[in-house]
Amino acid sequence: MSAYASIVFDMDSTLSGIEGVDWLAARRGPEVAAAVSSLTARAMAGEIALDAIYGERLSLIRPTAAELAALARAYTANLAAGVGTALQRLRGAGIALALVSGGIREAIAPCAAVLGFSDRDIHAVHVHVDADGGYAGFDASSPLVTQHGKRDIVHALALPRPVMAVGDGATDAALRPVVDAFAVYTGFVRRAAVVCAADCEVQSFDDLMEIVFR
Repeated sequence: MSAYASIVFDMDSTLSGIEGVDWLAARRGPEVAAAVSSLTARAMAGEIALDAIYGERLSLIRPTAAELAALARAYTANLAAGVGTALQRLRGAGIALALVSGGIREAIAPCAAVLGFSDRDIHAVHVHVDADGGYAGFDASSPLVTQHGKRDIVHALALPRPVMAVGDGATDAALRPVVDAFAVYTGFVRRAAVVCAADCEVQSFDDLMEIVFR
């Protein structure tokens, strides 16, 4: 029997080993890659607020439609071991699943669909492209471009309780006031400050299943 009625997942470095914005930045050369990676690491460790760096990173990268499609393929090619089987088991047990990410929806959605998430269960940030496929900005009004945006989204979803959140970063740890447990996923990256904020640590989806179905 499951200990939770709902589970909220992060995408980057949780369901997939890709950090999407960093992956895109690597296509812009070593200087941009280093600058963006540093900003991402500091935000995910809770050293700076996501609000302060979200637009800055995208303005450095200016991702195209073709690059977002390539990122979607990279997400799918780098899924966490056992994630597909684990999600099937969770759904089979009647657990409600949601994907809440500060990443780019246009890249995340195709991979999320492979994992069985419906469009209504995917919450991420829209990036706009023009008629030629060039970068044309992002949805700056999305709560998910802020440090506590995931908390606002999950609170509004009113998921069946008890709710567990699973993720790797500070924005996932910020969910703790609106969920019943936060499991930090460290299968790809381990951030000490986030581990300290978590109720439990899981290094694999097998670990997660042991906690959910204990």
